Amino acid sequence: MSTRHLLDPDLLPMLEVMPAIELSDEQLPISRAAFDEMVILGDPDEAGATREEIHVPGHNGGPEVRCLVYKPQEQKAEAPGFVHIHGGGYVLGKPEMADDMNLRVSGSLGAVVVSVDYRLAPEHPIPAPLDDCYAVLAWIHSNADELGIDKSRIAIGGESAGGGLAAALALKARDESEYPICFQMLVYPMLDDRTGTAEQPGDPLVGEFVWTRESNQFGWNAQLGDGPRVAPQVPARADTLKGLPPTWIMTAGLDLFRDENIDYARRLMADGVTTELRVYPAACHGFQLMREAPVSKRYAKDYFDALRRGLRVE
Repeated sequence: MSTRHLLDPDLLPMLEVMPAIELSDEQLPISRAAFDEMVILGDPDEAGATREEIHVPGHNGGPEVRCLVYKPQEQKAEAPGFVHIHGGGYVLGKPEMADDMNLRVSGSLGAVVVSVDYRLAPEHPIPAPLDDCYAVLAWIHSNADELGIDKSRIAIGGESAGGGLAAALALKARDESEYPICFQMLVYPMLDDRTGTAEQPGDPLVGEFVWTRESNQFGWNAQLGDGPRVAPQVPARADTLKGLPPTWIMTAGLDLFRDENIDYARRLMADGVTTELRVYPAACHGFQLMREAPVSKRYAKDYFDALRRGLRVE
């Protein structure tokens, strides 16, 4: 059943640029190369920010973690910090994918952004990706004075698998009680390994475009390997969401993750977590790549407004 007629007409051109991702062991190197070719770096001067590549110590003696650090060109004292985690189904991508957005976040909100180049599955299944993200959270706290960051205003966030890792990072940080997080930004996060299975196939009206049930299962199976399917690696399987930081979570009306995202938001609210949920109608996974579409402009405004509030930027 085609759902093309339900998609916002302004988003139809993206289907020609970014068709559904088909993943397999043989296809993965090709898909990775295609993702790399799609990367377009932003202009630091235009955004009023700087970009620097660094490597931070790994978690518990693990390998160093490559990151991109973005700083305002005119940084104020006690700036907010933001740990960003890129998407790609746990098997694709790199921080350069979100370069333009992170430059704009740094320049317009005066934030120091650290974007994590975490290890990808299947070469590096759990706990490697989350360990890398936790290492960066630890590093930004430990080096807050040198970075000019206010430790009480460090937020985390990401898109798709990056949103899933951000949710996992929030759970791990809560349980470890070492590094406080003031806010989490979850952009159509990848939260539940059961989505797209026979057990949990979901609404047939979602998941046709860009990220499909088949790709979702490939990504989750690669990420989890032979490991246990439990939280924090699978955030949706957490017994409780109490004690998590205030959350902004968005999803799209035709996105495969729509229902798991709405359910996670509902559980957050039921567990007493201040939560804002946005559902963008007639939109699909990756829709914000069509930056001039009205729905994408609404998303960008909502994203910056929410992060501004979460980081307590005046």
